[in-house]
Amino acid sequence: MDELLKKVRKFREDREWDKFHSPKNLSMALMVETAEIAEHFQWLTEEASRELSEEKLGMVRDEIADVLIYLVNLADKLNLDPVRAAHDKIIKNIEKYPRDADSTFFKNNS
Repeated sequence: MDELLKKVRKFREDREWDKFHSPKNLSMALMVETAEIAEHFQWLTEEASRELSEEKLGMVRDEIADVLIYLVNLADKLNLDPVRAAHDKIIKNIEKYPRDADSTFFKNNS
């Protein structure tokens, strides 16, 4: 994640885009990119959504990359570690939605 963050920062800095990257703007761009993922699946059946062509899969891959890049930018702006946040959220979800298995594995390996 650190390597990705460095590349995202350098890309942003090289283009002097930092002035446009407020949390508000980044969150809005993130929503747009997420909608672009959904667009590829909009009218597909459940089965068809699991059997994408190589071309379609490549397009979805690019949109997922855009979402991740905007998410990394947003987390950076807010001084948040998205990987740590995800680990913490998994713990919260385990506690909120328990199952029969013990959740200590996740707590001890986060």
